[in-house]
Amino acid sequence: MIKLPLNAALAAQQHKSMLIPWSCGRSSSSNVRVNVSKRRNFLVAMESSPVQSTSQNLGLPIMVNGCTGKMGRAVLEAAISAGLHPIPVALGGPLDSGKIVDIGGKEIEIHGTSQREDILSSVLTEYPNLIVVDYTVPAAVNENAALYCKVGVPFVMGTTGGDREQLYKTVENSNVYAVISPQMGKQVVAFLAAMEIMAEQFPGAFFGYHLQVMESHQASKLDVSGTAKAVISCFQKLGVSFEIDQVQLIRDPKLQIEMVGVPEEHISGHAFHMYHLTSPDGTVSFEFQHNVCGRSIYAEGTVDAILFLAKKVNIVHDSL
Repeated sequence: MIKLPLNAALAAQQHKSMLIPWSCGRSSSSNVRVNVSKRRNFLVAMESSPVQSTSQNLGLPIMVNGCTGKMGRAVLEAAISAGLHPIPVALGGPLDSGKIVDIGGKEIEIHGTSQREDILSSVLTEYPNLIVVDYTVPAAVNENAALYCKVGVPFVMGTTGGDREQLYKTVENSNVYAVISPQMGKQVVAFLAAMEIMAEQFPGAFFGYHLQVMESHQASKLDVSGTAKAVISCFQKLGVSFEIDQVQLIRDPKLQIEMVGVPEEHISGHAFHMYHLTSPDGTVSFEFQHNVCGRSIYAEGTVDAILFLAKKVNIVHDSL
């Protein structure tokens, strides 16, 4: 489930039409459906239809940090198709400085880790309605978020990993709007939301059941996915005893093809998740599975997150 800190009093007053698959700090819209968590106040919503409209989106500037990677490039391609405007500057790692990324005839110069704050501040001055998208590396999540909040630029954090609690606190303590999600595929977000609802309404329903979790990703993804962690958290609330280090990570291409069933053409980009529950006596079993080939679902979802974020920022600015 994708979570967003939200003032509880404000949440109680908001309702009805718009359903969006992410959360955005400091929202003040009056047309969202909300769900307040017992642990913390969150806005949780789902988009009922795509929010892409090229005529409305044309010219919205975005900076895609980490665009030397496959996910970053996929987001750039989807953004250009949706009519967004990638600016010719982006941030990357220390080895990326000076690189040029060419997407659809648009060249983007990559800057490394030096003078990042000055560069981002200068870009924001030139593009005051800028939205930043982060698809860097897990180790950079918290540092990057702190930078975006310090400079004051709204951002979409699609990168998984890092200290997520610290990430939430960083945004909560700032005046910056952000969409933070370990999962940008809206349909998978819907599945996560359903799991969270089941866990909240039927705590302990699977007490005593044995859980097996297997996930297959491209070899470059070394950690357990944020999606799997979120689903496992739901099963724990449902009474299942399971730890993250028990997840079976499949990263060997041969096993992915022969055992998991990943199409060979998608070995370099896929996400197959399988959750198997067995009753204590072995007579009952449940299976939950979601398989994704390629990156288009995440790239298109990221574009929707950008547009959602831009709309929320505009609503607040118009109300001032």
